[in-house]
Amino acid sequence: MSTASTRLPEGRYGRSSDERADRKLKIAAVVFGAVLLALVGYFAYHYVAQNEISAQVITFDASDTAVKVHLEVHKDSGASGYCTLRSQAADGAVVGRGDFHFSGSATRIDKVVTLRTLSKGTTAELLGCHAD
Repeated sequence: MSTASTRLPEGRYGRSSDERADRKLKIAAVVFGAVLLALVGYFAYHYVAQNEISAQVITFDASDTAVKVHLEVHKDSGASGYCTLRSQAADGAVVGRGDFHFSGSATRIDKVVTLRTLSKGTTAELLGCHAD
């Protein structure tokens, strides 16, 4: 005795429900991937292009109540913003932290700023710069 086949003849009745579901999943995955790529691109652009201020600590001189920091700032002409500095004691405790604001048309600023401290600081660390 032979058993009857439960498969439909190929091409006779259109696509099966499994094929339609696979096609919908593929379309959904492509749309989700495109949205995700656009979102990553948007945040990457704003992180790179909108960061108009960068700086570096050239030297610093620590005393018992303050740290004088020679800061070199590079920014776009007309941009304004601030840089955050931190000083730590020998044991690693934070003894001073401050924001220093910059504005104007100059694209390069060389400035010595004074960061007041609670006790003698042994470091002058640039935490970052941000545009206003």
